[in-house]
Amino acid sequence: MRYTISSLFAVCLSCGILGTASADKIVLKSGHKIEGDVLKEKNGILFIDIGVEIVRVPLDRIETRTASGEKNPSKTEVKQESIYRTANLQEKSVQELAEKFGEGVVLIQTPAGLGSGFIVNEDGHCVTNYHVIERETRIAVTIFQKGKSGRFEKRRIRNVEIVALNPFIDLALLKIPTTSDVKMRPVYLTKEAKYQEGEEVFAIGNPLGLERSVSKGIIGTKNRNFGGLVYIQTTAQINPGNSGGPLFNTKGEVIGVTNMKLTFGEGLGFAIPIFYLKHFLKNHDAYAYDKTNANTGYRYLEAPSKRRSNPTKEPKKSDK
Repeated sequence: MRYTISSLFAVCLSCGILGTASADKIVLKSGHKIEGDVLKEKNGILFIDIGVEIVRVPLDRIETRTASGEKNPSKTEVKQESIYRTANLQEKSVQELAEKFGEGVVLIQTPAGLGSGFIVNEDGHCVTNYHVIERETRIAVTIFQKGKSGRFEKRRIRNVEIVALNPFIDLALLKIPTTSDVKMRPVYLTKEAKYQEGEEVFAIGNPLGLERSVSKGIIGTKNRNFGGLVYIQTTAQINPGNSGGPLFNTKGEVIGVTNMKLTFGEGLGFAIPIFYLKHFLKNHDAYAYDKTNANTGYRYLEAPSKRRSNPTKEPKKSDK
């Protein structure tokens, strides 16, 4: 008997065999998962013993493949891009991902208030929102790292440097001073913006100063327009203090930067999409911060107003 992929999962679920502890784990590009013993690979087909049937899965339909006892998927790709890293990670629970990547999320403090941010490389470069540090030069960052007890411990670092600002898409790049006793734990940016409406996401930040708060939701729409810019709309709770923090997918990859919510609404949070962030980071030299002007960044002049009320009338020649 020949099974389609959809009928295969019906058999697996009804027999209750998905999830054996020692099995190989296969995640398809469709999001479905298969667990079983890989028998062989031949002519572009992977043969998997799921216990009641030998299943044939085309290799081009597999997203990740993890062998029994292997911690990392064999097809996980980590790539250094400019000053950030991208990766194609394995799906895990929000609890596992928050535990793993929570050290990469920081609390940002200025004399005027606080916000969130996240570390993008081991040199201490950190992303946040422009409005979190707007018109400020005295910036401190609190890093949360695991101590010997396994619990998160706080470490406050002062004299954070402003590297680049782009007020038009509300992004800022900071540089946290490195010290010998603090190791930076960067997060990964998603390799491609493949997120869709209804996909689960979660945010980590410091809403109202409540440190390392995790909120979970879904993507309401991936292309909400405000003022000519596109935002990710999400039901994950976003509040003052979340600004500048990461919006993660279920693999722990950053897909956006949380930056605002609708005041008179629930579950209406918004994040700056990953493609804006990548463009900003790749071209951060163009938005370099100038110490003599706390609001540096490209500024575009308004178009000149129309002076002629009657476009058919010939303009007068100016005297020389």
